[in-house]
Amino acid sequence: MSRPLVLISAVGLTGRLLPMAPRLSALAGKGWVRPMIEPLPAVTCTAQATILTGKPPSAHGIVGNGWFFQDTGEVRFWQQSHALIQVPTLPAILRSARPDLRLANMFWWFNQGGPYDLAVTPKPFYGADGSKAFAIDGSPRSLPVDLERALGPFPFPSFWGPKAGLPSTDWISRASARVLEKERPDLLLVYLPHLDYQPQRAGPSGCDMRALVAELDSACAPLMDAIAATGAATWVVGEYGHCDAGHPVFINRALRAGGWLEARDGPYGETLDTFASKAFAVCDHQIAHVRVKDPVMVPKVASFVAGLDGVAEVLWGADRIRAGLDHPRSGEVIAFSTPGAWFAYPYWNDDARAPDFARTVDIHRKPGYDPCELFVDPKIPFPMLKVARKLLARKLGFRALIDVIPLDASLVKGSHGLRAGTDADRPVLIGEGPEPAGGPVDAASVLDLLLPHWGLSR
Repeated sequence: MSRPLVLISAVGLTGRLLPMAPRLSALAGKGWVRPMIEPLPAVTCTAQATILTGKPPSAHGIVGNGWFFQDTGEVRFWQQSHALIQVPTLPAILRSARPDLRLANMFWWFNQGGPYDLAVTPKPFYGADGSKAFAIDGSPRSLPVDLERALGPFPFPSFWGPKAGLPSTDWISRASARVLEKERPDLLLVYLPHLDYQPQRAGPSGCDMRALVAELDSACAPLMDAIAATGAATWVVGEYGHCDAGHPVFINRALRAGGWLEARDGPYGETLDTFASKAFAVCDHQIAHVRVKDPVMVPKVASFVAGLDGVAEVLWGADRIRAGLDHPRSGEVIAFSTPGAWFAYPYWNDDARAPDFARTVDIHRKPGYDPCELFVDPKIPFPMLKVARKLLARKLGFRALIDVIPLDASLVKGSHGLRAGTDADRPVLIGEGPEPAGGPVDAASVLDLLLPHWGLSR
């Protein structure tokens, strides 16, 4: 019988940062550590899907944290269905080859509907009046209930939003340790996002990275203790590193000015009209998938986008194969920013006509990734008082938006999505067993390194 294997996603952990984490460095000292070559885009959903499938986005279909769903005409981000991954994943492979194995997922993406015996994932409740109640869900449904009873409620506001920070990572680590010790799964996926927040707010050079890494390392302690107690094999992936990026590229506003994008005005502000638009961009950190309605116009749109300040490279047609992004979910034109820039999703020209959701934390309604959700609008005096009044209004039955998110993209000083320029800035891959030959390990090769733990190969 093989030892349990714990695969930790320590988002943002790079070779440059690893020496600041004594526990994780000690783990690397017992095994081996290599730089990991990021998939494109180097974002959470794409990185996790690539690691779990051993395939590029052109095969598994996860071309970003979100994409344009052509059948419904909607841009949708942060979907959780395991079925969206279009090739077999590590848990699916294990389930097929070894039905006796127990599989667990603690907060990795594409959790729901996956072949897991044990799973916990963030899943709020949404009321018909627009209200939202924070919650986690899981399988069996008793698991998150039991964990919250033992550890206290999951600190959801610290998982994403202006309060995003250490408490959520600390809770996930403690909950994962409990699952490992009590349930002894053969595979345990653990997602620890602490380093993904402040480097986006302030940029790595504007953060006390040593303190942040030390906080992550300390949060790992309960999980490391459980690993030692169970004798589990332990692997760590960093997914991607962060870079300073203080230049927002308003690609959709440019497309609108060029006559490509259309918006529909209404009582709640302007909304993106994907049906009427000739071209629009799905923005995701440092990459933008530009959807072009008429194939004949693709070269012209590509030329237009390539001329924008902050755009480093544009791929279209067969050139998308080079990035591993030749997939129907990808944009007909794919834009990559310069290292110091990132793509901001706003398509409106007047903030007075911004949609009502723009000033809220609303990861599912926005047609692009919005790092401004990590801030409270500095123009609001006494913002917590405003939030308290809104929450009271909701309790009294009134519709009240928690509209405290700024529209000022210049607040954002860090991003990710491109491949790192040096090995020191690439995400780490810490592993056990035979050390792979050569230099950096491609993210799509991680699966082949993991499978022998269970005596399997592709």
